Amino acid sequence: MRDGTDIQMPLWLTKRAALTPERTALASGGGNMTWEDLESQAKVTARRLAKLGIGEGDRVALLMQNGPDMAVVIHALPFLGAVFVPINSRLVPSEIRWQLADAGAKLLLYDLPHRETAETAAETEVLSWDRLASLKPAEGPLRSHLHLGELHTIMYTSGTTGRPKGVMLSYGNHWWSATSSVFNLGLDMNDRWLVCTPFFHMSGLSILMRSVLYGITAVIHPSFDPAAANRAIREDGVTIISVVSTMLAQMVEEQGGRGYPDHFRCMLLGGGPVPKPLLERCRDQGIPVFQTYGLTETASQIVTLAPEDSLRKLGSAGKPLFPSELRIMDGEEEASPGQPGEIVVRGPNVTLGYWKRSDVTREVLRDGWFRTGDIGCVDREGFLFVLDRRSDLIISGGENVYPAEVEAALLAHPVVVEAGVTGVADKRWGAVPVGFVRVKPGEVVTEKELVRFCGERLARYKIPRRIHFVRELPKNASNKLVRRRLPELLEEKEEKR
Repeated sequence: MRDGTDIQMPLWLTKRAALTPERTALASGGGNMTWEDLESQAKVTARRLAKLGIGEGDRVALLMQNGPDMAVVIHALPFLGAVFVPINSRLVPSEIRWQLADAGAKLLLYDLPHRETAETAAETEVLSWDRLASLKPAEGPLRSHLHLGELHTIMYTSGTTGRPKGVMLSYGNHWWSATSSVFNLGLDMNDRWLVCTPFFHMSGLSILMRSVLYGITAVIHPSFDPAAANRAIREDGVTIISVVSTMLAQMVEEQGGRGYPDHFRCMLLGGGPVPKPLLERCRDQGIPVFQTYGLTETASQIVTLAPEDSLRKLGSAGKPLFPSELRIMDGEEEASPGQPGEIVVRGPNVTLGYWKRSDVTREVLRDGWFRTGDIGCVDREGFLFVLDRRSDLIISGGENVYPAEVEAALLAHPVVVEAGVTGVADKRWGAVPVGFVRVKPGEVVTEKELVRFCGERLARYKIPRRIHFVRELPKNASNKLVRRRLPELLEEKEEKR
């Protein structure tokens, strides 16, 4: 029986360039590029990489800033059958060195802003984008077809527990991710999807994959800036943007109560549980927010709220996208509606497994079901509500405290802009929640006031024992809160004392 992974099809960029050559593929501060131009540049780049000996199955790591150059390289690799290994630009050289060795990267390609880091980190061959662009292209044929079961990407997780793991994603994973999304959100040939999350992150890469399959424009920003993102929606015709809650909060704040133009149809919101006060604020301002749930291991979203349910099920991540499935597991038993448990998913967009980690792969992938490590519940209508990461769960006096719920209570206060909650050891209760907040410039609120505010909204065991005021919260490259680094803020306070 065919499982679909052996299906052969033309390379996506070649097919897209043949179908709609004059449509705009990429838009950035440097101008626009059509699909025909993008294919031409990608082929030349592939031939230059071939000159360096890059070929079938070779892993090529990219340490580059978001922009057309990086997009060209990503699209060039399939012409050689090479595997894309994105490198997080926020990593230190020793972390990059480990990932390059683990992936067995044959080449690290970097751009000028990352030159020092690349040359310090690499024990493999390194090459700048400028140097690559000066090479004479090799002769000979390039690949014209792909198989959905082939490996396209090895993307390393953030490493919340030990060393990062290389998530293996096939062409088929990307194909089904894009297909599932369009079944839910629909498609307009005039769509322009803003990329302001990094290409080395699943959120950014998935937009590039969808743009070539849908034939729509990817509007590329080098990094996230709330004013620039809002301006792109108002003035550059952006119709869709992918964000996490901290990004959305900044955009709403910068927008200052102004609505978005009618052409803007989707604020795709992911990155974990979202504070309900933020969703309510967006609802009141008419911002079309569609909450999602997904992971690197699912090639982006696997659960998304349908447009018609966005207001009725505020706070829900929605239902599994077509043709994926979802369960909530309490140990080895499926949980009843409303009961919290581990989110377990299955579908053709789920990872092939972890690179060189067959032991971990066997542990989390059983009969096609992927154990996410996230905690959630499903209501009687089948809508998923994401509660938290299992690793972030605080068990206080035998009670489960979900940091996201406490953060939502803090964020409901009118002067609190950002909040983070983590657990600290406690002799009596085992652990207790501690909060960290950033308040609006010029505003003042005391710890006592915030504790009392939370007491009006939370059970006693969920109220933060201490609340610390900070200038900024630790975030990763995609602007998601990194809770595991919150204790470092406590250590810094102690050192200053």
